[in-house]
Amino acid sequence: MAIEDTPEEWTVTATVTPFTGNKTSVRTDDVVMPDGSTARRDYQVHPGSVAVLALDDDGRVLVLRQYRHPVRHKLWEIPAGLLDVPGENPLHAAQRELYEEAHVKADDWRVLTDVYTTPGGCDEAVRVFLARGLAEAEGERFEVSEEEIDLELARVPVDELVRGVLAGELHNNCLVVGVLSLVAAQQGPGLESLRPADAPWPARPFGA
Repeated sequence: MAIEDTPEEWTVTATVTPFTGNKTSVRTDDVVMPDGSTARRDYQVHPGSVAVLALDDDGRVLVLRQYRHPVRHKLWEIPAGLLDVPGENPLHAAQRELYEEAHVKADDWRVLTDVYTTPGGCDEAVRVFLARGLAEAEGERFEVSEEEIDLELARVPVDELVRGVLAGELHNNCLVVGVLSLVAAQQGPGLESLRPADAPWPARPFGA
């Protein structure tokens, strides 16, 4: 048996959306179980996200520190953001986030990994890109607001990030997944084996 996730959709007999927010909403579905019974499932409906593991020529990852109110922490993260436009090309969104959050551009982009962040309670899908060939972006810096006013930027060696992840000191999902996927690729088939930046993404189909 192939160890591979496969699409499947169980019958929904009723659905309501009791809450609609600015970017996300909450949906309640009545889902038919394998024994024929029905169970109610509440979950967050999310547009999807992209994240960027930006690796410089010295083997350091560009990270930023940002306050996250739901968990009452300042977390070290990699640049990331929502897919604000339905059908938006995720590479374009990732390039935008890298520019806006770090004022950096990259000339080599690949797909590092695709994940569902919390599939038991949210349909958010995230594509994590690897960006290399980093350089300062041209033009004016993006004007930040709200939590991003307090952003801190750093470039940290991969080994130090791995140590922090395994020590329980770093908790951001995209950072953890991205850094460990990077190391797995480096120690395995190599970074050149990663999927191209425009690889299909069934979880969030996109245009050109």
